[in-house]
Amino acid sequence: QVQLVESGGGLVQPGGSLSLSCAASGTLYNVDRIGWYRQAPGKQRELVATIGIIHSPGSTNYAGAVQGRFIISRDDAKNTVTLQMNSLKPEDAAVYYCNAKTLRTVVAPSQDYWGQGTQVTVSS
Repeated sequence: QVQLVESGGGLVQPGGSLSLSCAASGTLYNVDRIGWYRQAPGKQRELVATIGIIHSPGSTNYAGAVQGRFIISRDDAKNTVTLQMNSLKPEDAAVYYCNAKTLRTVVAPSQDYWGQGTQVTVSS
């Protein structure tokens, strides 16, 4: 089991910055990628950014809408992943969820774990 706890959401003006943090705990040895998804009202959950841990460690993947504005990083010593969000736009407003994806093993399929989510509001 993997537990994920997000923090850092809140209200920010357009053009501002916000940093989200996700603390991971539990059985982490099999986590292959970790990152962020978001879901706005009436929309499907979508990928924001992920970073590799086992396969392609350190490799990042960003949604086109946030490329160049958001930066994902991880601190292995603290088991945290951070999403630095810059030049925020009203369309970035959503609930942001931390996600951890494990590798498939001989005894278990790949699994997705989710945090409880943190609200990001972008408004003047």
